[in-house]
Amino acid sequence: MRKPLPALNIGDADLKLLRVFKSVAQCGGVSAAEPELNIGRSTISKHLSDLELRLGLRLCSRGPAGFHLTDEGVQVLRATESLLDSVRGFATDVSQVRNTLAGTLRIACFDQCITNNDARLSSSIRLFSDRAPDVDLQLSLLPPNIIEAQLIEGKLDVGIVAMHKPSPALDYIPVHNERMYLYCGPSHPFFDRDPSELTLEHVKDARYAGISFNSPNLNYGQQLGLRPKAVVQNEVMLAVLVISGRYIGFMPDHMAVLFERIGKMRRVMPEAIHYTTDYAAATRRAPEPNRVTRVYLDCMKTAYTQPSLIGTL
Repeated sequence: MRKPLPALNIGDADLKLLRVFKSVAQCGGVSAAEPELNIGRSTISKHLSDLELRLGLRLCSRGPAGFHLTDEGVQVLRATESLLDSVRGFATDVSQVRNTLAGTLRIACFDQCITNNDARLSSSIRLFSDRAPDVDLQLSLLPPNIIEAQLIEGKLDVGIVAMHKPSPALDYIPVHNERMYLYCGPSHPFFDRDPSELTLEHVKDARYAGISFNSPNLNYGQQLGLRPKAVVQNEVMLAVLVISGRYIGFMPDHMAVLFERIGKMRRVMPEAIHYTTDYAAATRRAPEPNRVTRVYLDCMKTAYTQPSLIGTL
């Protein structure tokens, strides 16, 4: 009979090993994790072996055949992520009790707000970093449906998302908007055609590329009767399809203008075909955002209402 393993008492040494394991799993191998962990392969391998011995489980295969997690490793990785999130949350909660600003702030956005002059994300981060220099930042670029799911699960603190279909589990603070126009590329039949000759029927017959998930992009395209011949998860890939000259697609004007200037894009029927998307900073409604998140939201409000204090970028 297999001897039962003793109960686990997680200490600092275990947390260190679990962080190494998580990094290796996310990077896809020991060698790939070297730069992130800043330690050598032999040391990483020893840490993994020590963790496996500590847990009494084989977590991964590593060697000439490549790296992959075992079934037990997949389960332990999920538990590790949950544990480390709890540790991060504990540090943030304790700093709140101590009336200090520490821990980690996790923010996610959808696509190219950096080119939008109406967006003040950089300004809000500048102000927040000055007010809370000891808080670490984690920034992500994710599809809005993933952002909202991770906010609800507590894996994100703030998400910049389109005000499309607000979730009852989230609170929203309006921030900025963007204007969306239909574009084509330089070798597309519409590119050199007299705009006055184009009609909605011509547009419906063209190969259309759109965002794949539920969004203003998807809804407006459906209202026009456009059927996607290609779908993407973000506007960067949408730009690739438009510039190919084989597809038309909606792009935010602040992003497309960079390509218009060099002759890579042109608007299609801009007077008749366009829409506006409103964005908001979303947070989980319950439990209430921690003090670090509330301070960041205050910085964001200042960035939008008093831009002269910190600049407009």
